[in-house]
Amino acid sequence: MEPIDIGLIVSGGMLVLVLLGMRVAFAAAAAGLIGLVWIFWAKFGYDPSKFGKALTIAVKTAGQVPHSKVAAQALSLIPTFILIGYLAYYAGLTKALFEAAKRWVGWVPGGMAVATVFATAGFAAVSGASVATAAVFARISIPEMLEAGYDKRLAAGVVAAAGTLASLIPPSAILVIYAIIVEQDVGKLLLAGFVPGAFSALIYASLIIGMALIWPSYGPPIKGYTWAERFKSLPPAFPIFFVVFIIIFFIYNPFGGDAWGTPTEGGALGAFVVLIMALMKGMGWNQLKDALLETAKLSAMIFTIIWGVLIYVRFLGFADLPGAFSDWIVSLEQSPMLTLVMILLAYAVLGMFMDAIGMLLLTLPVVYPAVMALNGGAMVSAADSTFGMSGPMCAIWFGILVVKMAEFCLITPPIGLNCFVVAGVRDDLSVQDVFVGVTPFFIADAVTIATLVAFPWIVLWLPSLV
Repeated sequence: MEPIDIGLIVSGGMLVLVLLGMRVAFAAAAAGLIGLVWIFWAKFGYDPSKFGKALTIAVKTAGQVPHSKVAAQALSLIPTFILIGYLAYYAGLTKALFEAAKRWVGWVPGGMAVATVFATAGFAAVSGASVATAAVFARISIPEMLEAGYDKRLAAGVVAAAGTLASLIPPSAILVIYAIIVEQDVGKLLLAGFVPGAFSALIYASLIIGMALIWPSYGPPIKGYTWAERFKSLPPAFPIFFVVFIIIFFIYNPFGGDAWGTPTEGGALGAFVVLIMALMKGMGWNQLKDALLETAKLSAMIFTIIWGVLIYVRFLGFADLPGAFSDWIVSLEQSPMLTLVMILLAYAVLGMFMDAIGMLLLTLPVVYPAVMALNGGAMVSAADSTFGMSGPMCAIWFGILVVKMAEFCLITPPIGLNCFVVAGVRDDLSVQDVFVGVTPFFIADAVTIATLVAFPWIVLWLPSLV
């Protein structure tokens, strides 16, 4: 049996395990190890006396992967970005941000829901995890929306959908993971997420206003705030934007020349600044301990998925599945743009059954070489060719599209992790309520993705300046 055949069989078995409910990390690690044993034993001609040797080689090969990859300095960005978000929450900075957004945009139809979207986008700029963002705003904004008479399904759906913005707006853990897998510049990828993230937030807000205009009782406006009260709400929210400014200033050096530090160092500096702010605001030991524990739990989950999937990725390399898939994609007699759309649709389906990080880790080693094997310039109009789409810029553009699809998968049933998080935080909401509430946001995400595909300059404008 050829290695490619072994790769297809083992990959199919892994997907079955995932669909049966096994965690992605363990299913991928088991599949990778079994596949490696199978491939090495096949090289020995399935000699029973050589099975032990094949097993030893496979275990050594698999054992080298987790440490060598997870110990990469760039991955230390993930816990620091997550820590920034939890420190900001426990220091009360997040509530101040929501209060400011509520006073400034609450007067529009569906104003408090719109405020939730904008506050979530602001918080996403200091939090690298969608799950953490959804959990934080489920505690902060849903009670106020329900008290104001908002439909509970709309309130839950807004928080679950808006929480996904943390996957795109830097600092983003998923963008860091993508950059490491495809070996692209982490800083440029993080920068590329700003404009699409802001655009996505505006699409969400427009959708909410439209629904509130059609069904006024769905989300009534919040009025009565004076201009003095609005301006008074801004200073408590400034610390979050100050941290964002420091991180960007440190990594990209707007004065020209080399950056003052790496994204990893920028993340560490941001965490330190937020810690000082939190302590100045009176954060006690119990709150600090909770922030550290929550960061450790979420980071451990992410790193477990990474090392488990990396074993499977090593097996894919021995099976040569990425190369075979790339050759097949290139041989198709259809436009590269149609191929890209088919890949994105496949992600939409796959995301119904897998979590976002696991999905990207499992698919990118196969899909990314195939996408890059196509002529990137053929995917865009001639006007967009000035951004160098045939090289690293194409990788950045594709990365933003894939991460946006990962956002989409965070709210799709039956796995939609953000929906389960919101329902878990609120005892008065069922998972079904949250899934019903996020349904309109599927349309908003579809519009956003279609726009980013049609107009790549939205993604590439900022990184092209660096």
